[in-house]
Amino acid sequence: MTSALLSDLATEIIIPVCAVIGIVFSLVQWFLVSRVKMTPGPPLNNNKNGGGFNDSLIEEEEGATSFLFTEYQYVGIFMVVFAILIFLFLGSVKGFSTQSQQCTYDVHSMCKPALATALFSTISFLLGAITSVLSGFLGMKIATYANARTTLEARKSVGKAFIVAFRSGAVMGFLLAANGLLVLYITINLFQMYYGDDWEGLFEAITGYGLGGSSMALFGRVGGGIYTKAADVGADLVGKVERNIPEDDPRNPAVIADNVGDNVGDIAGMGSDLFGSYAESSCAALVVASISSFGINHEFTAMLYPLLVSSVGIIVCLITTLFATDFFEIKAVKDIEPALKNQLIISTVLMTVGVAIVSFIALPSSFTIFNFGVQKVVHNWQLFLCVCVGLWAGLIIGFVTEYYTSNAYSPVQDVADSCRTGAATNVIFGLALGYKSVIIPIFAIAVSIFVSFTFAAMYGVAVAALGMLSTIATGLAIDAYGPISDNAGGIAEMAGMSHRIRERTDALDAAGNTTAAIGKGFAIGSAALVSLALFGAFVSRAGIQVVDVLTPKVFIGLLVGAMLPYWFSAMTMKSVGSAALKMVEEVRRQFNTIPGLMEGLAKPDYATCVKISTDASIKEMIPPGALVMLTPLIVGTLFGVETLSGVLAGSLVSGVQVAISASNTGGAWDNAKKYIEAGASEHARTLGPKGSDPHKAAVIGDTIGDPLKDTSGPSLNILIKLMAVESLVFAPFFAAHGGVLFKLF
Repeated sequence: MTSALLSDLATEIIIPVCAVIGIVFSLVQWFLVSRVKMTPGPPLNNNKNGGGFNDSLIEEEEGATSFLFTEYQYVGIFMVVFAILIFLFLGSVKGFSTQSQQCTYDVHSMCKPALATALFSTISFLLGAITSVLSGFLGMKIATYANARTTLEARKSVGKAFIVAFRSGAVMGFLLAANGLLVLYITINLFQMYYGDDWEGLFEAITGYGLGGSSMALFGRVGGGIYTKAADVGADLVGKVERNIPEDDPRNPAVIADNVGDNVGDIAGMGSDLFGSYAESSCAALVVASISSFGINHEFTAMLYPLLVSSVGIIVCLITTLFATDFFEIKAVKDIEPALKNQLIISTVLMTVGVAIVSFIALPSSFTIFNFGVQKVVHNWQLFLCVCVGLWAGLIIGFVTEYYTSNAYSPVQDVADSCRTGAATNVIFGLALGYKSVIIPIFAIAVSIFVSFTFAAMYGVAVAALGMLSTIATGLAIDAYGPISDNAGGIAEMAGMSHRIRERTDALDAAGNTTAAIGKGFAIGSAALVSLALFGAFVSRAGIQVVDVLTPKVFIGLLVGAMLPYWFSAMTMKSVGSAALKMVEEVRRQFNTIPGLMEGLAKPDYATCVKISTDASIKEMIPPGALVMLTPLIVGTLFGVETLSGVLAGSLVSGVQVAISASNTGGAWDNAKKYIEAGASEHARTLGPKGSDPHKAAVIGDTIGDPLKDTSGPSLNILIKLMAVESLVFAPFFAAHGGVLFKLF
């Protein structure tokens, strides 16, 4: 076995320097966006209802901030309670002993006491949770800061508006990626001061970081998703279908709540979600490597290979971003979508080169990886291929998602065409599209798993997931760009700006819809790989030699696990429906009782609609969150690790497919509606204009799809990841004291 070419000192310099470069770059992008001065002037204040440009902005930002602070109060209570649970469960494994114990994998060495693992796991959980909350909050502040500036730049040209929206997304992307990397690196170094040579205990404690990140993401995604879709459904059903007024019309009482929802759901929730994926994939790779030759021989550089991949990813994404903002200019609407797609291609190609360099200088030419009881010899080129297969599978999933959700291609055009005969056929075509869109992504994930596991066992799967997320800064920039463009259009409508400007913001938004679907595809695909890697780490940590699906204990777990995504989806869908019902009733009440509202002579009561969404989302996010967080604890404690392994496998297999289908169905319905509204082709014009029967059918399809693509679908990838990482964190307790019911019989 040879040593790595890169020295430990160089590794300790490269990782934090790349993280700092990412933070500095995001601040530079923020500065460039801030140079767009908020001086709206007379053209923006011709709104009939007297609401005004600045009034709308103030209400939108205050609504988003108020919701997040309310949500974080509840989440803060959960954070403290769950941290106490982690400490008590893990501390009780050895009866809160402070004595050193024999290491699990290196039996000739002594490791730190279980109580230390309990304490440090609790600390890393809190760090992950706080970083996730901060990621979401920063994303929301950036979005509300950028929305109006994008609108103002749209007066000049579509290219200038695109640059502001994309730079704002890049601020969020780089802040999140760099902060996540820096906090994890600092945490490892601080923990190492206590753990010393006990790397097994050190990286087991670090898994709490991923658990903290994902648990906050769950509440952010579910709460934000319920908020945004309750407002969106209420605004669409009454405003567009019943009253036949434009989307984001200031006369609609739910319009501010709808714009707030885009910030708290699509931005804050998504930021927390992808941070959780990044944290978990890093933790999965680290914990699997810690019980292999890297950990046993204390090879620091090779051990931190996952963090080096993420570091290179930041530099690659920085270069890629310049292609969109500086190297090429957007001159027309048709240039927008290719520019965003090129971001994915350029970042993937450059990252392939970056991963090759890191793999050959940071890893020994050969090393051993723990593979369910035996050590498997792996070469550095094999690990390079593992990362690449994840990276390129992500690109394939992205383009397949685009094909099924962009109105430039036949699947969405077929859905739009089905609106000729009403909403029922639109729903049938949309569901069929969603089911069909699952096929290629599942094959891509399956090939990734087979190749990476064949080369490097579960460590290969973990770094494949990391490869898919290595360009997270670019992915987030593209993803955040969509809601920023959407809200820019809303502000233009509310401010009474010209139709030409609204057309520009709509063009930005239409491209953003597709890229948002691509972002969700990345998140779901990476979640599958991350969950499998965490599952492998859990099986090893829990001391399970083999998972036999023919064993009744495992099979009942498979059945229950496969059911959980449906239970979870039912809860979140019904939550959106209940909240939307209240919203529809309130919007109807205001249209019927406020004199002069339809004529634009009176101002609607926006605050009541914001309150309905806030109250509903806070109340309704608790049951789905409890389902996900309590399932591993209940199953592991009462039924044991074999049944829990079945639950994890079942939820992974079923959850990935339901999530892809839900996200793509909703995205297709949304873009079918926009296809009819835009009327850009002869075929689209035969289905329009706005207010026609096909258009109303498309709006109904879009309304049904909203909770699928923005609440249930994206939240499911958190479900499968979160249950897996929670099981890994609590694995020592389940192995020692789990299966209470089976022990009684």
